[in-house]
Formats: sequence, C-alpha cells, structure tokens
Amino acid sequence: MEKIAIVILNWNGEAMLKKYLPNVLLYSRDDATIYVADNASTDNSLAMLRKECAAARIIELDRNYGFAEGYNKALAQIDAEYYVLLNSDIEVSHHWLLPLVEYMDTHTDVAACQPKLLSIYDKDMFEYAGAAGGFIDRYGYPYCRGRIFDSVELDDAQYDYVQDIHWATGAALFIRSSDFWKAGGFDGRFFAHNEEIDLCWRLRILGRRIVCIPDSEVFHVGGGTLPKGNPRKTFLNFRNNLTMLYKCLPEKDLKRVMRMRLVLDWIAALEMLVLKRSWGDFKAVVSARMAFRRWKKDFEGDRKKIQDGRVAAAECSAYSVLWQYYMKGKKRFADLQAD
Repeated sequence: MEKIAIVILNWNGEAMLKKYLPNVLLYSRDDATIYVADNASTDNSLAMLRKECAAARIIELDRNYGFAEGYNKALAQIDAEYYVLLNSDIEVSHHWLLPLVEYMDTHTDVAACQPKLLSIYDKDMFEYAGAAGGFIDRYGYPYCRGRIFDSVELDDAQYDYVQDIHWATGAALFIRSSDFWKAGGFDGRFFAHNEEIDLCWRLRILGRRIVCIPDSEVFHVGGGTLPKGNPRKTFLNFRNNLTMLYKCLPEKDLKRVMRMRLVLDWIAALEMLVLKRSWGDFKAVVSARMAFRRWKKDFEGDRKKIQDGRVAAAECSAYSVLWQYYMKGKKRFADLQAD
C-alpha cells in the first residue's frame, strides 16, 4: 500500500496540467505518488503527459464520468492510505503536504482535511471554492471561512488555526481511503458540484471529523470547465444541493427545510430573470427543481441507509446565511451570528 496518492482528474485540461503539474511533482513528498486520471480527453493531454511529465502515472478512463464518478473509478484502482484529490489548476507551495500528513497521522478521528485555499491571481486573497474551510447554513447554502456568496476576504491570518469544518473543498481534498470507501465514495449521480459537501456531510453523520489545516497553503485558479454563471453549473448546483439535503437532513428538519427551499429557489430564479436578465440561469433553476422531483425516489434507499447509520447529529449551522448576508449586511465569516 502506498502512503499518499495525489490524484488529479483531467478532462481536456492540457494547458492547466502543463502549467501546474510540474510544480506538484517538484514540491510533493517522496512517499507521494502522483496520478492523473483522464476522463477520456479529446485534446492532447495524454501525449503531453507522456512526453513532459513522465513521472506522473496515468489512469485512462473510457469516457467522461464527470468529477464525482470519475474520481470513484480512478480511486478504485489505487491502493493508498491517503488520497489527495487535487484540481489541475492548483499551484502547490513548498512542503504543502507536511502539515496535512502530520495532522492526519496523529488525529485518527479525522476523516478528511483541506489546506488553506488562496487565489492564484492575488495570493493575499482567499479563493472562492474553499477558502479556509466550508460550512452549510440551516437551508443548505454552502459558505466558507473567508468567503460568503460572492464576498471573498483578504487573508489577514484571521483563520490561521486548525478548525473543525462542515466540508472540505474538492479542489484540494486530503482524505483517508478507508473513510472515503466506508462512506460510499462520491455520489456518482451528481456528476459534478456539491459532491464533496455531500461526502463530508455523510462522514460527519458517521461521527468522523473534517478540518482545515491552514499551515498548508495552495493557490487555485478556479472556474474549471464550467465557469461561474454557466447555466449548466447553475442546474447542477441546485439539483445536487436539493438531493444532498434530502439524503442527509435528519427527519425533524427535512420537511421544514425543503418547504423553505422551494420558496427561496423560486425567489432566486425570479431574481435571475428579472434583475440579472439571465434566461438561461432562470431555466436552469426551474429545470433543477423538476429534475430533483423526478429522481427523488431514486434516493429513498440512500436516505434510509444514511439515517439508519447516523451516529452523530452533524447539524448545519444554526443561522440563515442568506438572512445574515442580505438583510444584516454580514459579509465576513467572523461577523455571522445566530438569528
């Protein structure tokens, strides 16, 4: 068994791999093996890897499985104590793995962790996709230490301490392989978006901890193959978030939260149509709700298994981040407070 497997999932990402993979190869530990799992790319990714990054091992998948199932398929082929799921647009820093490994080796109750995620364009700013660790509010909206909705904070060492979090970013996710598979891995039906939040929530329900280790820093380009504002991304985010809530919310909260989300999602859709004049995003939200309604029955067994296996409350935050952000003007994580 390998100690650490760093696994980069790729789909037509030749330019990002060429720019950032050499940095990962240079600054990772000797006991870390670097893999590139290719989701049936149609660009020159594989040829470039074999020519310029021969030290990276290649796993070729037969089609594009998306982020969630792509990682499931790739990780099933790797025997390692720890998996590090790393986006292809991540620049790592010297000794970035050391704090993560040391913490995980000495805290066996922790299933997964993440480094501090900073912007590659301004390395004093947090990056949208994970910042200093993620949380979920009472209605299922994700936010981070260092980022609430579109408000991203300057990194002024305000979160430079180890913190238990609700979810760790999939852009740089360090996870025990045993925990990954015990929880069932990613939900491949999600394809992409919210899959890491769903997995971390299921791990917390099993009584496992998720933390952020800010002594480790990485720098993220962000955006990926579906940049912000893309209707497909809007669809996946809304559909998958509703599905995650259905699976993971305790019975006492399920009906109340889902009723409120119906109202809030329609408000969001109308805002996109009327204020932002985005017909594509409006249709995406409506389509996401319809898609969730159609496939909800497919997740009844998942919900029962998750709830029957619950050993920890793993509750969401007590407050509504929407209310705090838009009505009270709370733009920073440290300013949030219970309603």
